[in-house]
Amino acid sequence: MSHLVSPSILTANFADLQTEIAMLNESEADWIHVDVMDGMFVPNISFGFPVIRSIKQYAQKPLDVHLMIVDPDRYLEEFRDAGAANITVHLEACTHLNRTVQKIKELGCRAGVAINPHTPAALFEDIIEDLDMVLVMSVNPGFGAQKFLQNTYKKIRDVKALSVDRNPDLYIEIDGGVDQSNAALLLQAGANVLVAGNSVFSAKEPKEAIVQLKRVG
Repeated sequence: MSHLVSPSILTANFADLQTEIAMLNESEADWIHVDVMDGMFVPNISFGFPVIRSIKQYAQKPLDVHLMIVDPDRYLEEFRDAGAANITVHLEACTHLNRTVQKIKELGCRAGVAINPHTPAALFEDIIEDLDMVLVMSVNPGFGAQKFLQNTYKKIRDVKALSVDRNPDLYIEIDGGVDQSNAALLLQAGANVLVAGNSVFSAKEPKEAIVQLKRVG
C-alpha cells in the first residue's frame, strides 16, 4: 500500500483551528493526528474531549488520536464518542495491553500501540497479530519540534520484521521530527504512516509540504 500522511495539529494555530482543519480537509493528508497529553505520562498538557469534538465537527479526514496518558482504559469510549477513528495507547501506560487493544476494537476504532524511544520493539512479540497499528516515537513524547532520534530506523526494521509474516497489513506510524530530510529513509525501513507537525504547520505552504511528503517514495 502507498504510505499515508497524518499531520499533527499539536503545532497548528490553536487560535484559528477551524481554518487549520479546513486546510487539512483540502490537502492530500490522509488522517489528522491528535496528540492527547495529561501532564502525568508526559510533562505537558494538550487538550481533551471538547477540543476533539470541535475538530470532529469540521474534519473530513479520520481522526488519528494518540493518547499520551496514564490508564487510558478510563476514557476509550469517550474518545471514540468524541470522534476518534484510530485510538493509539502507549505500551508503557497499559497494565493489561491485550485487554485494552480488544476494547478499542470493540468500540469500532483501529487499535494502535505506541512505544517510547527507549522501549524495544521485541515487546510487541506477543501482541503484534492483534494490532492495527504500531506507532514508533522518534522523539521523547511530550513536546513538538524535537530532534529526530537516529535509533528510530532500526526500531522500524524490528517492527517490520515482526509483522511481515504475522500481520502484513500493519500500519507502522512514525511520530516526531519527520520531514523531507528523513521521510524516504523511514519508508525504506518499513514505515507506512508519517506523522508530521512542525514540518507542515511551520511551512509557508502547508498543503504543499503535505504533497511533498506524499510524493516521497
